[in-house]
Amino acid sequence: MELNLRPEKECRYDAVSLGEVMLRLDPGEGRIRTARSFRAWEGGGEYNVVRGLRRCFGMRTGVITAFAENEVGLLMEDFILQGGVDTSLIKWMKTDGIGRVCRNGLNFTERGFGIRGAVGCSDRANTAISKAAPEDFDFEYIFGELGVRWLHTGGIYAALSERASETALAAIKTAKKYKTVISYDLNYRPSMWSAIGGQEKAQEVNKEIAKYVDVMIGNEEDFTACLGFEIEGNDENLKQLNLDGYKKMISHAAGVYPNFKVVATTLREVKTATVNDWSAICWADGQIYKAKDYKGLEIMDRVGGGDSFASGLIYGLMTTGDAGTAVNYGAAHGALAMTTPGDTTMASKKEVEAIMGGAGARVQR
Repeated sequence: MELNLRPEKECRYDAVSLGEVMLRLDPGEGRIRTARSFRAWEGGGEYNVVRGLRRCFGMRTGVITAFAENEVGLLMEDFILQGGVDTSLIKWMKTDGIGRVCRNGLNFTERGFGIRGAVGCSDRANTAISKAAPEDFDFEYIFGELGVRWLHTGGIYAALSERASETALAAIKTAKKYKTVISYDLNYRPSMWSAIGGQEKAQEVNKEIAKYVDVMIGNEEDFTACLGFEIEGNDENLKQLNLDGYKKMISHAAGVYPNFKVVATTLREVKTATVNDWSAICWADGQIYKAKDYKGLEIMDRVGGGDSFASGLIYGLMTTGDAGTAVNYGAAHGALAMTTPGDTTMASKKEVEAIMGGAGARVQR
């Protein structure tokens, strides 16, 4: 498999993401509706990937996003700095005292336990990044002069607003012009697309973006809703594909879009909120590669598990060029990320590789 990555020496960044970073407010073991205190984190579907590449895998990463220039925006910047991701590409936007002009996004998330599923309650309309236009970022400078080996973005950002969709496409086209490898996580959220045209708009945007993508990531709902695929599964609603169904789905995607060099999806069967079966597969060079199975994986916080899968997959593709190894990096990293609180990884590369090699949960002394 040949991704034709740009040489490290001519690029400031190994990877950058484009998307929204929100302030996550976490009630811990409690419920949002009864909380009297919250722990604050940062998180966002696209950002979580480059943070994982930086903190777990030691790569040089940056985030392209926008914040309202106020105390909450500065708090978000501080979180990002603690994660080691470069903040120099952030667009700071003027706002008024109550966020009418633009604001910073909030994401209240409770983790779930047993029969009680995780719950998210976002407050992210009219945020700075949803209002940012292509001209607010100098993509020619970022991808042409600074140099970026890999760009990651996704359908959550594209769904924020029509302007966000336009900005995502502008970034992708410029990145492609300078031979930056592009990954995209479809991450379909019906509630987010509803205000700007629903599923029809989602397909219009994502079908256009897909023409430029090298590494496409998504589950069965993502591919059917965003790209209009019809794949036979275990039931008429495609709630749960069997393994053959997933293989058929990602092979079909690669056939429809010959520019896809890798297509990947996680495999998750939810037993309870805190016990899942977990794995992943990917397609490359006409072959299907399946990761190790993590049966009965005990989960502390599932939010961000898919993003950590993506960062492990990207790391593996960038450093080994082997899709089988890469999908195992992704599955192991995603599994570990779900054993700790927050959207973002607390794993090390050494831990990921130990899990890939079959390490157990014995005390390490």
